[in-house]
Amino acid sequence: MRHHLDRRDFMKFVGAGAAGLSLGCMTQSSVLGAGMYGKRPNIVWIMAEDISPDLGCYGTPEVKTPNIDRLASEGIRYTNAFVTGPVCSASRSGMITGMYQTSIGAHNHRSHRSDGYTLPEPVKLITDYLRKAGYYTTNNGKTDFNFKTDGKPFDGKDWKGRKPGQPFFSQITFGVTHRTFKRDKENPIDPDKVKAPPYYPDTKLTRRDWADYLESIQILDGQVEQLLKRLADEGLADNTVVILIGDHGRCHVRGKQWLYDGGIHIPLIIRWPGVLKAAQVCKDMVSAIDISATILAIAGIKPPAYMEGEVFLGPDAKKRDYIIAARDRCDETVDRIRCVRTKQYKYIRNFMPERPYMQFNAYKTRQYPVVTLLEVLHKRGELTEAQENFMASHRPKEELYDLVNDPYELCNLADDARCKTRLVELRTILDKWIVETGDKGQIAEDAESLDRWQREAQQRYKRDMKQKGLPEDCTPEEHLKWWEKKLLGSK
Repeated sequence: MRHHLDRRDFMKFVGAGAAGLSLGCMTQSSVLGAGMYGKRPNIVWIMAEDISPDLGCYGTPEVKTPNIDRLASEGIRYTNAFVTGPVCSASRSGMITGMYQTSIGAHNHRSHRSDGYTLPEPVKLITDYLRKAGYYTTNNGKTDFNFKTDGKPFDGKDWKGRKPGQPFFSQITFGVTHRTFKRDKENPIDPDKVKAPPYYPDTKLTRRDWADYLESIQILDGQVEQLLKRLADEGLADNTVVILIGDHGRCHVRGKQWLYDGGIHIPLIIRWPGVLKAAQVCKDMVSAIDISATILAIAGIKPPAYMEGEVFLGPDAKKRDYIIAARDRCDETVDRIRCVRTKQYKYIRNFMPERPYMQFNAYKTRQYPVVTLLEVLHKRGELTEAQENFMASHRPKEELYDLVNDPYELCNLADDARCKTRLVELRTILDKWIVETGDKGQIAEDAESLDRWQREAQQRYKRDMKQKGLPEDCTPEEHLKWWEKKLLGSK
């Protein structure tokens, strides 16, 4: 069923996206999307799943990503790009529309799959605008939107289906960095040389799991190489804008499904031969919903007034003073968290502080070995203070972190009197954003949807435990032994 915005909501849509914006990074050319049909640039949007900026060009020493590094050297590498949601369906719903997922009712993970929910008027997919402008639009398989679309959201799966001379837009998802990780047999990473964040127990299992994640990134690098080679072989590279981003942060504890930087900080690299100056590093704050507005501008299309995303390239570029991200229900796990992130500070508000950080989530319990490891070491009393804090039975209502001096977000300054001014400032920004964007997380999800996801999570958990040869009620200790055997080969 089609939902509409009333006039008040529409005006919120028009006005709220501009908050905290000013002039941004410039391009070598003063024109974006110049040229008539057939001369507009092609656009390839590479979406890497579940990946943080853990790449060679971002300073991760253990990982080898020569092709992505080369892509960055040929364009712009953004160091402060963030998604609006730390899980795929919510984040992707925001990116493809240029809207906060909380504004359009797409905030709960994989909601509305069976009830026919569609986007509120006048919101559309950016592919609708691209198609109208003459672009052939493709997606290689994964959309994962939290809404139904009117008709096909893309024209096909591959740009080879376009008409001669027709410009194309291709969104290409690479899922190798999504669990279960794949090891790189050609370039294995020594787990003993891997350094995981201090909120992770420093064990062989932890290092092996982290090394597997980095090796999957190396496999991703090879896939990017093949895609870039195809563009070159087909004579398309010089007239194609390549955008590489993550759909949200890494698939680890305090990453995916959380609003710490591990869950929302993503790589963003853009190459546009002849237009963007090579080897740029841009520190501007970029929200993932800005990708859509910028893609439209690249194609010579003026972004619609309602869009909350902003153009961050070219003479009309805007620069954000902060980004805002939101986490709501993920799988069967109900929660509501919001954050405001500047270059130096992160403010987090927990709307359900009575719940633990590590409240049960079947997906993470099934897929994250360190979740089980933390549970076991917590029971043994063998965690450090940084690790133990995340095992607390409840959370503070507010969290504040100085990211320059505390990049791992371990020291909560919300109760520090010296930071009161900063706390109030960011708290006020969030309060205003909730009202102006009509944050739909304020409305409880219907019981039928929650019940459906509870049942699905239970079924998946039972199925996975059976495949592992473990009882449904296995203890964390039994589960840990299974992980150690699988990842370390121990008996």
